[in-house]
Amino acid sequence: MCGRFAMDKDVDDLIQAFVADGGRAQDWRPTFSMAPTMVAPLVREHRGTDGQLKRELEPASWGFTPGWGKPGGRAPINARLETVATNGLFKRAFAGARAILPMSGYFEWEQQDDGKQPFYLHGPDGASGLLAAAAVGAARKEGDGWAISFAIITREARDASGEVHDRMPVFLAPETWERWLDPEPVEGKAATDLVQLLEDTSSTVASTVTHYPVDRKVNSTRTVDPEDPTLIQPLEDAS
Repeated sequence: MCGRFAMDKDVDDLIQAFVADGGRAQDWRPTFSMAPTMVAPLVREHRGTDGQLKRELEPASWGFTPGWGKPGGRAPINARLETVATNGLFKRAFAGARAILPMSGYFEWEQQDDGKQPFYLHGPDGASGLLAAAAVGAARKEGDGWAISFAIITREARDASGEVHDRMPVFLAPETWERWLDPEPVEGKAATDLVQLLEDTSSTVASTVTHYPVDRKVNSTRTVDPEDPTLIQPLEDAS
């Protein structure tokens, strides 16, 4: 699974990386311990009134809450790749509300004799690089506006990721971003093909993921400072 991630990028970097408009995410700042219910910048595409596709960064809360769900109901943070296209909770979002969650990396934990040891997993560009996690989004009417939420799609872990945990986020290679974000609804064979695309591209990206241990202060969401950059610092380098 993925229960915590880091986003060591500011909005300008994200706009350049994804060629997106700033949208309503301009006030967002880097966070090194993103936990469920927190707000993160989500990349989505919409078709405007002129028929043109528009890619935006939007603030979205981590915890999938569809508009048709009951208030206070389930808000899952992850959706399994194996069932995301058919599961009743996510099927509609997979069909037409696909999104990308940018992240620098994510945390997983290994049970050791003296407690849980956190590890930081990241891509080939180092601890402050950029990974594109596949996500499904939902919009819920709140007052005069809309609240956006999301769940990260996960898969069986591969390569170095599997040394720490048996699940990992589905990561997209840049050449697949356009197809994944296309808001055109998919069903039937098109949906099956899209699941296969996720399987293939995430297997490729997974082979580049590596990890290292970090300080255990990241373990507690109640006491950790999310803006502390040392949370993703290798344990042997921590002072």
